[in-house]
Amino acid sequence: MASYYLSSDLELAELIANDDDQAFAEIYRRYKGVLFLHAHRMLGDQEEAKDILQELFTTLWLNRKEIKPHTSFSSYLYKALRNRIFDLISHKKVEQKYISSLAAFIEQGECITDQQVREKELTVLIEQEVSLLPPKMREVFEMSRNTDLSYKEIAQELHISDKTVKKQVSNALHILRQKLDLAFVLMYISKDL
Repeated sequence: MASYYLSSDLELAELIANDDDQAFAEIYRRYKGVLFLHAHRMLGDQEEAKDILQELFTTLWLNRKEIKPHTSFSSYLYKALRNRIFDLISHKKVEQKYISSLAAFIEQGECITDQQVREKELTVLIEQEVSLLPPKMREVFEMSRNTDLSYKEIAQELHISDKTVKKQVSNALHILRQKLDLAFVLMYISKDL
């Protein structure tokens, strides 16, 4: 058929289904402009509009045997374009939600990691300071913290009075508090530098 431009859309659709690339070129020529404007208006992005239009016509050619428009070919093309645009918008929303979720996870992960590092540093620091306590005080303090024994039970086991146990623990906490307060200040100052 030499005069494709005089053919109706449905005639061209039949020709396209029979592998007529000239009929396809005519459909493309007829609809590329208006479909592009429609896509650009909906998407607000010229490059995305071009991409979606190219994708639409590529799919049209690849599926030419199965395409049988029931009303008009223009309605078929507009509907196919609209569905592709909605899919793209939906995909963008999912992508944006994923990116936001990932960013929140990374931020939270960094906080958790930073917190874990600081907890580990604190544990090491406390262990160092406990090791520097006088031997008897350290023994009483460690028993009070690392076992489920009461002051009275510790006193019985070490053959000292429970008042001595209480006093040793109190003195150990006082010493550790003073050393660790200074260490905390130094640790946080150095992290901010």
